[in-house]
Amino acid sequence: MAAKKILMLVGDYVEDYEVMVPFQALLMVGHTVHAVCPDKTAGQTVRTAIHDFEGDQTYSEKPGHLFALNFDFAKVDAADYDALLIPGGRAPEYLRLNEKVLALVQAFDKAGKPIAAVCHGAQLLAAAGILEGRECSAYPACAPEVRLAGGTYIDIPVTEGHVQGNLATAPAWPAHPSWLAGFLGLLGTKITL
Repeated sequence: MAAKKILMLVGDYVEDYEVMVPFQALLMVGHTVHAVCPDKTAGQTVRTAIHDFEGDQTYSEKPGHLFALNFDFAKVDAADYDALLIPGGRAPEYLRLNEKVLALVQAFDKAGKPIAAVCHGAQLLAAAGILEGRECSAYPACAPEVRLAGGTYIDIPVTEGHVQGNLATAPAWPAHPSWLAGFLGLLGTKITL
């Protein structure tokens, strides 16, 4: 299996499990992951938030950890990467206001490279205008944005992921086993036991 180089777009209050678990899992299988945030450099951190499902009408939010960035956002060029990963949490709601972030998402999609987005990560896909005529899962509160962007919202259990074309999407972190497996499939990653 050829190792892939993956760009992970994060920001303050990215969901803790949705940044840390994919980051570590992709490194574990031999891929390179550059975690970046606009206006920050390698060695700086972003704050995370832990979103949990405790029977309320929506998720609860608790303070998470500090997540260390390992590459400079200013040095990112989509052509240097094989795939893009967008964790959820609150970060996508303001990252979608950054024109370079949107241009990166568009460049990955135009090149047909794998894109994985979980939970509120779909907000970046919608804002970048890449969901027209496509299927996308996301946290249910993002369904209107998926539809307004011309996409078909895929309502699946919180433990499931969805793959269509170059997109691997999921409603939230409980879907990591399914969602990450779908993303690894798009990457051509083969794991044998």
